Amino acid sequence: MAGDFHPWLQQFLQQIDSGSLAPASSLQQGLSDSELHRLWHSQLSSRLLDLQSRLLQAKGQSFYTIGSAGHEGNAAVAAALRLTDPAFLHYRSGAFFIERSKQLPGSTPLYDMLLSFCASSDDPISGGRHKVLGSLALNIPPQTSTIASQLPKAVGAAFAIDLSKRLGQSGNWPADAIVMCSFGDASANHSTAQGAINAACWAAYQHVPLPMLFVCEDNGLGISTPTPQGWIEQSLADRPELRYFAADGRDLAQTYSVARKAAHYVRTKRQPAILHLSTVRLFGHAGADTETAYRQKHLIEAELTLDPLLASTASVLARGILSRQQLYDAVTALAYQISRVAAVASARPKLQSAADIMAAIAPLRPALPAPPLPQSAIRSALFEFDKHNLAKPQHLAKLLNWTLHDLFAQYSNTVLFGEDVAKKGGVYGVSQHLIQAFGGNRVINTLLDEQSILGMAIGLAQQGFIPIAEIQFLAYVHNAEDQIRGEAATLPFFSNGQYHNAMVIRIAGLAYQRGFGGHFHNDNSFAVFRDIPGIIVLCPSNGADAALLLRQAVQLAYEQKRLVIFLEPIALYMTRDLLAPGDGRWLNDYPLPDTPIPALGEPAVFNQGPEQGPAATPQLAIISYGNGYYLSRQAAAELENAGYTLRLLDLRCLVPLHLDAIIDALGECSQVLIVDECRRRGSLSEELFTGLCEARPGFYQLSRITAHDSFIPLGAAAYAVLPSKQQIIDKVQQLLSGESAT
Repeated sequence: MAGDFHPWLQQFLQQIDSGSLAPASSLQQGLSDSELHRLWHSQLSSRLLDLQSRLLQAKGQSFYTIGSAGHEGNAAVAAALRLTDPAFLHYRSGAFFIERSKQLPGSTPLYDMLLSFCASSDDPISGGRHKVLGSLALNIPPQTSTIASQLPKAVGAAFAIDLSKRLGQSGNWPADAIVMCSFGDASANHSTAQGAINAACWAAYQHVPLPMLFVCEDNGLGISTPTPQGWIEQSLADRPELRYFAADGRDLAQTYSVARKAAHYVRTKRQPAILHLSTVRLFGHAGADTETAYRQKHLIEAELTLDPLLASTASVLARGILSRQQLYDAVTALAYQISRVAAVASARPKLQSAADIMAAIAPLRPALPAPPLPQSAIRSALFEFDKHNLAKPQHLAKLLNWTLHDLFAQYSNTVLFGEDVAKKGGVYGVSQHLIQAFGGNRVINTLLDEQSILGMAIGLAQQGFIPIAEIQFLAYVHNAEDQIRGEAATLPFFSNGQYHNAMVIRIAGLAYQRGFGGHFHNDNSFAVFRDIPGIIVLCPSNGADAALLLRQAVQLAYEQKRLVIFLEPIALYMTRDLLAPGDGRWLNDYPLPDTPIPALGEPAVFNQGPEQGPAATPQLAIISYGNGYYLSRQAAAELENAGYTLRLLDLRCLVPLHLDAIIDALGECSQVLIVDECRRRGSLSEELFTGLCEARPGFYQLSRITAHDSFIPLGAAAYAVLPSKQQIIDKVQQLLSGESAT
């Protein structure tokens, strides 16, 4: 039956049988016989799984051939760490995963990994959604084929562990845990990796505890692009506050010894370190990769002699741990075992329906009682700084500030962080006085790097906090959006709901700011968020709704573990008046903490016109949000004087759109105008238009006003490309008079 094995395995068995294995260059001093045998077994298991995957792929039963061959020395890194140390793994970490599994009795890594290779719905981590290395029990958050994108959240997790200790919060990982994150030498050049390493050094330079062990597995290749000789050491060895360790990943004893020293340094000093692990890449980048197309054959053959599994096998023989016959029998037995397990795994069920596939995007979780509201005496002291304003109506920014104070008093595991949010209170003062009330461990200024801010949010969420990250301007998120799209939002999906990234991301944005140009400070498009499954986007237009919606956002993160984008219209932060200077009609009283929160997706409804009452049917409904709703209210007030009766809907929840609630709010009003301040192409109006047409075919007469497909210029010119009050008035009159569109 050996003929059924992969050609490499057949050759390996022949070498063992004939005694032609190269003699051991090292006896692996420093490892006991049992340690060496255990690590060798993890290496061999990983290699045989890689080979089995390629055999399965040839039969159309496996979908994963990016293997760990040549990187199996990372088993020694796993042995140097604890089960409770969270590990964010590079995709060539099969041996690490298997070795860590041995720390948890009852683990079945061979079966689990083969289920994942075969995309079976029985896969215990992703439920058949992707090949990932991950396990909740093993403290390995699942990763897909990451190119450094896991580094920011690993740094965030390292920060979160010691923050839990400082705040007395019980987290998911113990106070003495350290975080390990592995990545390749090519990934080390990615801006995401550079930013994460810089963030770790930046924090450590200021004596902020950050128990982070980076592991760069350097095989010298980024698919076909060679890494310059010595580049990784040159670029990582002299980073401030980052201790550098190096080991030959082909030498188990050396790797284990150095990894233990690195882990001890990180654990005791609570400072970051980098372990530079020299490895070799065998069998190409992946199954479809033809190395001979870009590498000389003699180089490929030379690397085969550097195989770490051959080296450790020779050491096992040389030390007499196994005889040649015992070795042959052990390899053959494990190969047969994996083949049998593969046959079972490949026959297990697969995901079939869209509903089953999507069930993990945002799984419904059991109701969780919110923490009790703060007592009145606590609130009185908390709002002492602004007591002279409490009884007066306030603008949106002020009511958001008060809401944050109440939420921080109610939810002890909330943390607010971002650029300038502490003593300055944010660019627009939304977080003023929070640091004085709750201290610098809960209100944190970060470095200027959105990838690090969002990675910090992910790490905090996985430690059990409710992170409230602030992105200073909407356009600033685009350089880091993959931390939301590719990392935060996907984690429930790739872990079958076992992991989550519950968080609130506050983003100041949208247009209509006076004196500002685009696109960084006047960005009127949030389209990137509309394309990400599972996230929620809330957007208030006024202070009262801002308070209620922010409470809803935190409640959704706390109870349902949801990722919520809270989009705050900058131009409405300080807006006081609606129709005339000094009228104060856009100010609101502060909704007290026990005020009921509207159902998610329920639009706010405002009726305007001479004909009012339960029986009155509006002539036209306007659907909008944010600045568009504010302008629509202004337009409706003028249109009332001309005798028009209108219904205005403020969507409030922009993603996902709750069409049933919108249709219910429209009632029997068939004439609908959508006012969307975002660009015509890719705006929310497209989804609304389509959704309403599909829901009630032929019933609605739909029109829309949007911004032009333009960036926003500086000064008064900005208003030439944005919807205006007059445009709304003209459009309503045109529609209700029966005029054709110009």
